[in-house]
Amino acid sequence: MLRYVIKKIAYGFTVLVAVVALVFLLIQGLGDPARLTQGQRTDIATMEAVRKDLGLDLPLGVRLLHYLNDVSPISIYQDTPENKSEYRYSKILPLGDRALVFKTPYLGRSYQSKKRVTEILREALPQTIILGLSAIIFATIFGILLGVWAAMRQFSFTDSSILVGSILGISQPSYFSGMILALVFGYWLRDYTGLNYTGDLFSTDMYGDPITQWKNLILPTIALGIRPLAIIVQLTRSTMLETLSQDYIRTAKAKGVSNRIVVLKHALRNALNPVVTAISGWLAAILAGAYFIEIVFDFKGLGYETINALNNLDLPVAMGSILFAAVLFVSINILVDVLYGWLDPRVSYD
Repeated sequence: MLRYVIKKIAYGFTVLVAVVALVFLLIQGLGDPARLTQGQRTDIATMEAVRKDLGLDLPLGVRLLHYLNDVSPISIYQDTPENKSEYRYSKILPLGDRALVFKTPYLGRSYQSKKRVTEILREALPQTIILGLSAIIFATIFGILLGVWAAMRQFSFTDSSILVGSILGISQPSYFSGMILALVFGYWLRDYTGLNYTGDLFSTDMYGDPITQWKNLILPTIALGIRPLAIIVQLTRSTMLETLSQDYIRTAKAKGVSNRIVVLKHALRNALNPVVTAISGWLAAILAGAYFIEIVFDFKGLGYETINALNNLDLPVAMGSILFAAVLFVSINILVDVLYGWLDPRVSYD
């Protein structure tokens, strides 16, 4: 198993390097950050000074190598007090005026605010994590319950209604569901629901004290969870029907085992293996969907910061958030692969 995990980590690292290189090259063509920060009427000398300060005067390949060196935990830098303060590294091996160092990945500073990107992400991340987890928990719980309910009542009106609802859920993009929910429950029916069509999870009151408004999480969670819920419903239903037709299920029923025990103890666990895989696949979609949901509901998380960074050509913030999302996705996939093998003893780690 350890060999399998190491192999997966090595593969994930390769994927991350490829993602960083590809995204870095793509977003460099979005525009000139120096011109955006200084305006259209800035003189050429000032523009060139700003480009040099931001490192935009270097060739594209050199900038990519510098960025890879920054995000790598083991890097090479000129060993100066300024670099040690900025990159916060521990020296491993002196190399003349340079040094081989160990550090946490350095994501640069925002072109707009000059804050460290890690600080910006640290402030935005909790809201996105809470939103993503609440959406997947909502989708998983209700998706499995509705899927089992539909399977136990195959060909009934309940089964047909659940299937039609799941098809509608799959066909709607998350941002469209978000706009409908915001309009209906956050605007038209606001007096009855008490919900806001926009709003942040964390804010401050009139005295400047921090407050958490959990009700602002309800509509974004539902909007983000509708599509994965619909997928989980259909997958749970189909796998439950297949499992219930197996010989060992019929044998258990013939021995007088109650239907509840047959479903919960024997059928459901085996039926959940493909559902777990589907959930892992939807984690990436949920993370991507959260970017648009946060814009719809003015929910200031990672997606909100990323979209704003792209609009303002704040490339370090955009790259940092994309890299973090890629690391999270790869890590979750490795964890789910291991979990899948634990759930199904037939899966080999070789």
